[in-house]
Amino acid sequence: MEQDRNLNPDTDDLPLCANTNHILVRHYVLDLTVHFDRKVVSGSVVLFLQPCSGVMTRPQDGFEFGAREGESTQEAEKSQHAPLCSFQEVNTIKDRATDLDLTRVGTAAVDLEGPAIKNREGLVNATGENIQSSHWCGNTCDSDFTLVLDCCDLAVSKVEEVDVTSVPAMSSHLAEISSERTGDSSVSPQAALIQNVISMPSSQWRQQHQLFSQCTRAPGVQDGSSLDFYTDRWSLQVRKRGISSPQEFPRVLRICYETRPTGGSVRWTKDQDNRVCVYTAGSPINNRALFPCQEPPVAMSTWQATVRAPSECVVLMSGEEQAVPIGDGDTCFLIWNYYVTMPMPASTFTLAVGHWLQVSAEIPPALEKELKDRMDCGKRPKPGAEARTEAGLVSSLGSSTTEVVKDSTVQTGSGDQTTRSDSALCYSSLEDERLPVTDYSGMVDDGISCSHGDYPCRFTEQSAGSQRVIPHRVFAPVSLLQKAQIGVLPLLPRCLAAANAVLGVHPFPRLDVLIVPAGFSSLGMASPHIIFLSQSVLYAENPGSGEGTLSLCGSRLCHEIAHSWFGLVIGARDWTEEWISEGFATYLEDIIWALAQQLSLQETAEQSDLKALLRWRRLCDELQNSEEELQILRPNMENTGQVSESGSSTVKHALNPDKSFMQVHYLKGYFLLRFLASQVGEQQFSEFFRLFVKKYHGQLILSQDFLRMLLITFPDMARKGLTLSAIYADWLDRPGIPKWLYERSAVWSQARLVEEVKAEVVKWILLSQSQGKGRKRKRMEPKVNYKEVTSDQLVMLLELLLEEADLSMATIRTLQRTYNLQNQDAEVRHRWCELVVKHGYTQAYGDVKHFLVHDQAMGVYLYGELMVQEDPKQQTVARRCLSLVSEEMDQSARKVVEEMVL
Repeated sequence: MEQDRNLNPDTDDLPLCANTNHILVRHYVLDLTVHFDRKVVSGSVVLFLQPCSGVMTRPQDGFEFGAREGESTQEAEKSQHAPLCSFQEVNTIKDRATDLDLTRVGTAAVDLEGPAIKNREGLVNATGENIQSSHWCGNTCDSDFTLVLDCCDLAVSKVEEVDVTSVPAMSSHLAEISSERTGDSSVSPQAALIQNVISMPSSQWRQQHQLFSQCTRAPGVQDGSSLDFYTDRWSLQVRKRGISSPQEFPRVLRICYETRPTGGSVRWTKDQDNRVCVYTAGSPINNRALFPCQEPPVAMSTWQATVRAPSECVVLMSGEEQAVPIGDGDTCFLIWNYYVTMPMPASTFTLAVGHWLQVSAEIPPALEKELKDRMDCGKRPKPGAEARTEAGLVSSLGSSTTEVVKDSTVQTGSGDQTTRSDSALCYSSLEDERLPVTDYSGMVDDGISCSHGDYPCRFTEQSAGSQRVIPHRVFAPVSLLQKAQIGVLPLLPRCLAAANAVLGVHPFPRLDVLIVPAGFSSLGMASPHIIFLSQSVLYAENPGSGEGTLSLCGSRLCHEIAHSWFGLVIGARDWTEEWISEGFATYLEDIIWALAQQLSLQETAEQSDLKALLRWRRLCDELQNSEEELQILRPNMENTGQVSESGSSTVKHALNPDKSFMQVHYLKGYFLLRFLASQVGEQQFSEFFRLFVKKYHGQLILSQDFLRMLLITFPDMARKGLTLSAIYADWLDRPGIPKWLYERSAVWSQARLVEEVKAEVVKWILLSQSQGKGRKRKRMEPKVNYKEVTSDQLVMLLELLLEEADLSMATIRTLQRTYNLQNQDAEVRHRWCELVVKHGYTQAYGDVKHFLVHDQAMGVYLYGELMVQEDPKQQTVARRCLSLVSEEMDQSARKVVEEMVL
């Protein structure tokens, strides 16, 4: 796939450089140390490699985690790729997708991006970009094979081949291999050993991980040859002299390196208690700034990691079992071990190190009142009601009971060693919560079973099938422990149980939730076994006011939990098809949250229609203020899923700063699924989701995989003219809004909950007119009976009032007091801040400042509204807030805001 010369990789497209069609990393072993004083992570990563076999296999559907060399669809089969693992001994190794030219070798420095001069660390090109290099130029020739890894913002100091034959545990394997290879000298003992370990069945994964671990401690090969490496902005390239094919290339490499303090995907910051912490930010460049890896989604692998961190810190990672820290000799560090057995893309690897505490599952007696009073989490007290006591904070969990299981036995990830844990995992008994459980036993599954590669799969475990709530923990800084205890920990088991009722077996065996620092760039991020949650979903102020609700927190938790099925265990094979992850999670969020609230069918439908209208309004606004090319859900269209001959590609618009703040793939994808549900029936559509998960878990998909199975399952759709090409044309391959969505939005605008809001808006407009400019202020405000509204209705009410050209200051003041707006959830407060800015309500500028400092994930465009009014006071607010948070702000968000403000 040739790179589009009209695109600028520096601003629009992210290169995925790894040559995954030639060779694959099957397992990573990381050994890392966190240095807060220098803001770096140092250590090594050992790669266990497997060259492609040269035999292409094409699964009937989907892209399997184990069999990575196939295509999933007929369109992909028609692509113009060269066959995988088809090699020629050529003098030029050039990656067409990333335009990397590795042909210029000789006595001078390699010139990939302009004239370069040597320095002590390596090379610096003409633009000042730091480059590391070994003796690349003199030790390799044009015909040598190059391993290309995705790498950015890393200081690589050494790359070496590991001598696995020196590992004592390998001796029995070596003897077995020698007897099988009598007379066969085409494969080296090193290669045969690693292939033997990689090929071990999933039932022996513990032994396999032990061997991987022991191999990483082996010395480098001492055969007189060495590995040469070179780094540029986006990649690390490795060669061995005289090796001309991936089959001959070393199978185990150790790469020693350090991250950089300014690395794009590693965030060094401070938490809400002003304590240092670091976490992987899930930025567009993913994990290549944490360790050299293969970033294309198809390069799925397992991993294990050892992390050394200061003893007062907690290390959280996306591992299958909670780690039990052990002392690191006489140092002030602790060692944490994590691992996974399910092959996953490198982008899903997640790390967080900080001074967080686990939220206690025990609610103090003073907070036990009103457990049942607030089951319907979307409702708020009547306007003007007296402030509730602290007991009114406890969330709506009915008779839920939470048991704290201490000293639980866990695997540390270092072989079969078993350790006792002092940390508490929460297991919830939900037998008395009366969450409905759908019986899917009568569904026809057409013999669907696991079709992924061999790994220990929870979908086949009987115990996992009956586990409605997986073990879970919540972590937060000290200052947010109470809010997390009241707003997150009790909701979590209900949301997990509801997700299980909708989608079936939880793909992962446990879950941690971390309240991340204020500079986190979104409301949440899901990774295997861990969810990052923004503080914006918690209560706004003193929970004793009772004005905050759990709607935002609950719905966001459900959204991130839904990603376990769509986005993680089922992933997009082409990262440009984000709707497969975000559209699905947005659609499922409403279904799971309604079930967690135990809403009736009518209440569920009404809440769904209100949310649909809010999202419709948001989508319309976004489409009016964005470029058409950013509105397409399948921007690569017929080229979706295609890569270059080597396997490299680019992610279209991934580095475009405008796209990172757009919600089109969330919203338009959500509406596409609502449209499809309306064609087949919502209950039938929900049942189809379970069938789809059962068939495709553990695989990567493209849009057509989902749509084809849907069309086959519901043949009546074709008779309505709903073909694959028609759905592409209306929803995926064009900007703008499909006709069905225009028509349906008119229905949503007349829904009961919406009509209630409209009636309230009329009251406020009439009040404003009676208190308008030129009128003498009355001694007493007119008495108006305002209806109780949910938080979603309150968002709608404020949005409709924002459309009014004029509102009196007295009306805005009454509005604030009536709904206690400064203490509502972040969605409500965002609209309140917009209203304050639009009408210059100076008395509430403090609310705007508070929002910009504490709700950074949502406040980006509020800066623009402050600046566009050309009001000196408002512009001062914007500049002051930016100066307060600029250091902790997400890099992409800071860049956008600085362009608005400075």
